[in-house]
Amino acid sequence: MSMSKSKVTKRAVLVGCNYPYSKFRLSGCANDVQSIKYVIMDKFGFHHDNIKVLTDDNTSPVLSSLLPTGANIKSALNDMLKNAAPGDVLFFYFSGHGTAVPVLVPGKHFRQDEAIVPCDFNLITDLDFRRLVNRVPEGASFTILSDSCHSGGLIEKEKKQNVFVPQALPQQLNLKAKPKFLVFDFINTAIDAAAGFAGNAVDAAAGFAHDGLHKIAEGAHKIFGKDVSLTFHPVQRAGGLLLDPLHEDEGILLSGCDSDETSYDIVSGGKAYGAFTHEVVDILKKMPDSITNKDLMQKAAEAVDKKGYEENQNPCLYCSDKNRDELFLGGLA
Repeated sequence: MSMSKSKVTKRAVLVGCNYPYSKFRLSGCANDVQSIKYVIMDKFGFHHDNIKVLTDDNTSPVLSSLLPTGANIKSALNDMLKNAAPGDVLFFYFSGHGTAVPVLVPGKHFRQDEAIVPCDFNLITDLDFRRLVNRVPEGASFTILSDSCHSGGLIEKEKKQNVFVPQALPQQLNLKAKPKFLVFDFINTAIDAAAGFAGNAVDAAAGFAHDGLHKIAEGAHKIFGKDVSLTFHPVQRAGGLLLDPLHEDEGILLSGCDSDETSYDIVSGGKAYGAFTHEVVDILKKMPDSITNKDLMQKAAEAVDKKGYEENQNPCLYCSDKNRDELFLGGLA
């Protein structure tokens, strides 16, 4: 369905988690949000009133409703979808830690689910994003740009598109690079402690290995209640939650790395930023015309590869064949 630009509303939820005052703190995620916000307003016609920002940047007033908790992020996304109309352009941006959730089910092959890590550890997984994408109105689009580790595959069952990355000789950069990655055992142990379960890190990991999702699901549901990820919901664990039928949908994922890789938080020259976000914003600021999802990811992947921030970070594109060649965020305003 074609819609004139004058009738299209562009809506965004932008999230940055620096996890201040913690041993796993990052430096550039709140900065990333401001960079993305500027470029989507300046270039793509997003209006301030249609942008929701959630950060834990300690330089801003701390309002509980604006902190990037799992519940607040999902509430903002649900509101965006609830208000969306056919033809709208929906955008979710995340900069922060990611993790891989091991799914150990007796009698089935081992697999991992990708997840982002909100500031309260209430994980949002690829299953949650799939359910959100399935609610997108006909003719609307939903783009996710995630600068976090294990971000490839964040929309469950979305098709991975091939983006060629030349192996360039990296530049010698004077910077500090920190992985945006939290080991799942650490999250598992923290949830155990918060839920009042006894045991140490070794016991928690062993218990998880034997019980599959049951152990962390029990703790997560005890802490977060109705706001827990669908992955850990009792109904889902009992096999009672069915996904809507999959089809050539409007979900578009631009990930900072593949599902088994790491994205990096960079400090260089007194500035802090996500490696992937920095390159995307630089490309968008300089481009005179609209750019397709495929071409944007091609340029971003080449830029990350050339800079050589760290090994093992290859930005990826996940979407239908049709959306591979669609304009990023509906094109320039």
